[in-house]
Amino acid sequence: MNQVEFVKGILPQLSAEQIAGTSTLLADGATLPFIARYRKEQTGGLDELEIDAVAKACQKFQKLADRKSTILKSIEEQDSLSPSLAQKISECWDEVELEDLYLPFKRKKTTKAAKARLLGLELLAKQIMAQNGQDIEALAEKFVNNQVPNTSDALEGAANIIQEWVGENLALRAKLRKWMLQYAELVTKIVKGKENAVENYRAHVGLQIKLKNCPSHRFMAIFRAYHEGVFQIALQLDNDRVKDLLARFYIKDRTNNKEWIERVLWQAYKKVLHPSLQTEALNLKKQEADSQSIKIFSDNLEQLLMSPPYGKKRVLAVDPGFRTGCKVVCLDEQGEPLTNTTIYPHPPQNDKALAQKKISQLVEAYHIDAIAIGDGTASRETDDLIKRMTFNRSVQSFIVSEDGASVYSASKVGREEFPMFDVTVRGAISIGRRLMDPMAELVKIDPKSLGVGQYQHDIPAQQLQDALDQVIQICVNRVGVDLNSSSEHLLSHVAGIGPVLAKNIVAFRSKNGFFKSRNELLSVPRLGEKAFEQCAGFLRIIDGDNPLDNSAIHPESYPVVANFAKKMGVAVEDLIGNAALTDELADKINLSDSYTLKDILLELKKPGRDPRETVKVFSFDSSVRSMADLSLGKKLHGIISNITDFGAFVNIGIKENGLIHKSQLREGATAHPLEVVKLQQQVRVEVISLDTDRKRIGLKLI
Repeated sequence: MNQVEFVKGILPQLSAEQIAGTSTLLADGATLPFIARYRKEQTGGLDELEIDAVAKACQKFQKLADRKSTILKSIEEQDSLSPSLAQKISECWDEVELEDLYLPFKRKKTTKAAKARLLGLELLAKQIMAQNGQDIEALAEKFVNNQVPNTSDALEGAANIIQEWVGENLALRAKLRKWMLQYAELVTKIVKGKENAVENYRAHVGLQIKLKNCPSHRFMAIFRAYHEGVFQIALQLDNDRVKDLLARFYIKDRTNNKEWIERVLWQAYKKVLHPSLQTEALNLKKQEADSQSIKIFSDNLEQLLMSPPYGKKRVLAVDPGFRTGCKVVCLDEQGEPLTNTTIYPHPPQNDKALAQKKISQLVEAYHIDAIAIGDGTASRETDDLIKRMTFNRSVQSFIVSEDGASVYSASKVGREEFPMFDVTVRGAISIGRRLMDPMAELVKIDPKSLGVGQYQHDIPAQQLQDALDQVIQICVNRVGVDLNSSSEHLLSHVAGIGPVLAKNIVAFRSKNGFFKSRNELLSVPRLGEKAFEQCAGFLRIIDGDNPLDNSAIHPESYPVVANFAKKMGVAVEDLIGNAALTDELADKINLSDSYTLKDILLELKKPGRDPRETVKVFSFDSSVRSMADLSLGKKLHGIISNITDFGAFVNIGIKENGLIHKSQLREGATAHPLEVVKLQQQVRVEVISLDTDRKRIGLKLI
């Protein structure tokens, strides 16, 4: 089996040509965003997720190929590699089956079975399992000697050898493995002495549920309890059914040693097969749960990064607080700080008049367009203060998520960006910049600090990090990056660039001034033709020498656009943003077989179009300040703050977030929350349950 056939087996919906074209591009070092946007002819128009699936399948193929080579070499070194075994291993492309084939040849510690073999008891084991009607005591008597003092020891040694055979029986393992995954029940039990530690896991105490039916989020909770030593967990199969299976594999009707053999077979199952297969099944379920949690986290992060930007306008940002006051920062159109101060409108100082006076002066002096208020402590009070004010210009007010702002303000990135300011000022700057361009600011923060996802601390760290890094890269390149204003951190996520080239680009820009054309990138140290090919289409230059540099059209296609303009008898500039002219052009050329030409015409219509929506003003219910203000049936405005497998959390303007269980998201059907709502979506909800002791609020989407 070659790589294309292997990948086709995993992704049958894709053609061999799509797989071959994509895998070739990946092998050549092309990035996922570049392939998805600029090599559609070679991939048959695959999107980022499909290309990523091909990449993962190719990696799996290579991993299996490498593992087979290792196994073949190991068995060959033991002089145990027969032609038939070599063929089986070479033809095997299933990871579990491959390890089963290797199981008898794995180098093991000295086992009881190995010791019994050294005592010559393997022949006794074979004679017993031949089940020829001979008495096993009489058979065992022949093996009694100085090293095997009695028949009991001889039979025990034979039993150990038989149990090893049973444990390595490929067909039996395959059958029991299938049963474990299909029928095994997951059972939980509190560890003795941990009764006081089960509060967070009370819903899972004494659970008995089919493993395959256990939702991923529930399994993650159980697994965490197990990892913390609060639960014991086990998988149970029907004992009688297992015994019948063992008998079908090994018991002959004429045997007169049936009870002894059945006892040995059962011990083989309990001591060898069940522990091994239980571990396999639990690990597989954990991998599935990890994948689902990573998907949830990735989808949430994508929605967060693609949040609507306010744009390049002047913003007054407020990081609210009570005792320490509210830190206020004014930012220019590029997000650079103009001035900062502190106001104390809330207890204990309560200096509202002076606070409002300062804000009014700042709005007027710095021509502020919008006010961004962090959604943390004293957020509602600060929002009320500003809403009671009138200004000499139109000023919009927004509540902005603070999640991760404190992490950024104390981080190396924050210190390097603003070494002259303390953490409070950096935090306010981050809040203001999040309103202007959420993506540009959020990429500076570890995604795991953004308060989205589920069970992130229980997922393999590197696997999660790789997935989130990929989401960031996809989103950044989907939107495009302003080459002359973007930070080093944002540039590092552009396809083909990375941290080193991003640093070089910023240094080159500082030394030589703004880039006037994309081609100037080739003068940046260490940025060669390959990197230029990958990154150029995702970098924008506003008011540069070539208007196409402010579009998603790749420089390699500039000659195509020039030919289009010539065909229409106009200048290239006349095609840009001219829908009527591009529609007329589309009628004159054959677009049926060209993804690239279609994309070029679409981009000419709306060059550099930002795929993100427009930010909307939002207000919480002014009558609700705490859970005490809530009542059953009360209807509220809220913002989706997190999405999980079991529901969506909603910020309703108080300390506690409410939860819309997935059953309350859509009338008459249970859909995954991600299919119904998205992060930062403004929603209308109804309170359907209140638990003040546990501080839980149940909501329904209306």
